[in-house]
Amino acid sequence: MKHLYQRAFGLAALLALVLAHSPAQAQSIDEKVNQIFANSTGWFVAFIFSPFPGTSFPWIVAWLVIAATVFTLYFLFIQFRAFGHSIALVRGDYSDPNDAGEVSHFQALATALSGTVGLGNIAGVAVAVGIGGPGATFWMILAGLMGMASKFTECTLGVKYRNEFADGHVSGGPMYYLTKGFAERGLPGGGILAVLFSIFCILGSLGGGNMFQANQAHQQIAGIVGDYPGWITGVIFAAVVFAVIIGGLKSIASVTEKVVPFMGVMYVIAALIIILTNYDKIGWAFGQIFAGAFTGLGVAGGMVGALIQGFKRAAFSNEAGVGSAAIAHSAVRTKEPITEGFVSLLEPFIDTVVICTMTALVIIISGQLVTDPATGLYVVENGAIKTATGSSGVGLTSDAFASAFTWFPYVLALAVILFAFSTMISWSYYGLKAWTYLFGEGETKELAFKVIFCIFVVIGAAANLGPVIDFSDAAIFSMAVVNVFGLYFLMPIVKRELNSYLSRLKSGEIRKFSEA
Repeated sequence: MKHLYQRAFGLAALLALVLAHSPAQAQSIDEKVNQIFANSTGWFVAFIFSPFPGTSFPWIVAWLVIAATVFTLYFLFIQFRAFGHSIALVRGDYSDPNDAGEVSHFQALATALSGTVGLGNIAGVAVAVGIGGPGATFWMILAGLMGMASKFTECTLGVKYRNEFADGHVSGGPMYYLTKGFAERGLPGGGILAVLFSIFCILGSLGGGNMFQANQAHQQIAGIVGDYPGWITGVIFAAVVFAVIIGGLKSIASVTEKVVPFMGVMYVIAALIIILTNYDKIGWAFGQIFAGAFTGLGVAGGMVGALIQGFKRAAFSNEAGVGSAAIAHSAVRTKEPITEGFVSLLEPFIDTVVICTMTALVIIISGQLVTDPATGLYVVENGAIKTATGSSGVGLTSDAFASAFTWFPYVLALAVILFAFSTMISWSYYGLKAWTYLFGEGETKELAFKVIFCIFVVIGAAANLGPVIDFSDAAIFSMAVVNVFGLYFLMPIVKRELNSYLSRLKSGEIRKFSEA
């Protein structure tokens, strides 16, 4: 293990030393990487986000909206009925340390949250509000609330059909419940769906869970220390990420359970300070959100434009229906699959309803979005709202916070680095499990994926935001196509698990571990 660390850092240092002697050459590397990347992924992005004929509404957004609605109704609004019990489970009230699994309910939630609470909450929300206006926030919140039911469904199945190995480690996720669940119900095609999901999961881990994070982290750092080639940030990140992921899930969980609460609390406190400092604008801001949700307030596409951006960014941020979180939650210590379904539904609430809304409020209240004094409508240029500083993405969020605290970009830079780092290490685990499903377990095979993953960290930092964010969205939404299709056939199994658990909980058969 020590030799692996030394090799990773040694290669990073050597590459940085060789290329640092030629800044022009370094910049040329960035441009070449971006051109190759954009040319090779354009067709894939175009297909995933193609709209319904005669409209601007992407079919993939409707796919997720309908699924979240179906699960919400089918499980009778489980996200609200089970909210209190979910919190009790995270506290460990019902946890038995002797159950099979690798991590606690809290660690599983922290690991999954570290894959969702990330730059989608900082840069993604800024993209949504910048294109869809404040109204996109309303649709983000609605998508988050409904997405809680999607997350509940997939994570319950992830635990139920996981593989448990003799050495104590487990492997689970859509690729396993699609195969086993379909076989249990006598349905064909489960294996094909599992292979497709695994391929898309690997692409998603390299895109949204990796390159997008490295890209935005570099942008924030460069904004503070000055412009420099993105590959340098990529090499540094790649070396640190490799040092963590080489230790497996327990190493990842031990990091995320400390980093996620710290960075989440730090970010929320900063947002609350700005919001409460401008308490007189809170009512106005929510008024803009509700008015913009149904009128658009001048943004391109009006209500539909706001809805599309809201649901797109919410799905990218909380990943409800995508199936990725089911991989992390599968490793939990429990003998009741439904309990992890309860725990997982907290993810979209924390990620989207709380943190994404905080970011949107800060951007709106700080006055970063330019309006026409005569009409009160937002000024749109090149398909996006004109901003006070001309920034977009993470830069817009940084400017919004800086309007209250000139020093905050430094704090945000730390948050961005932590968000990006934690998201990358979690998605490396998701991609790894998809990789081992396709190619089998084994140290050599796992090491091969980890090296590939770290190479893409460098690519992401060097490429431009446009191609990166487009590919990231497309790859992650592709996972949702396969996963949601399978969930429709497997949700009766979840219903059976839910009814059994609730009846035993009501009868007193299931009690808190301290009372057992």
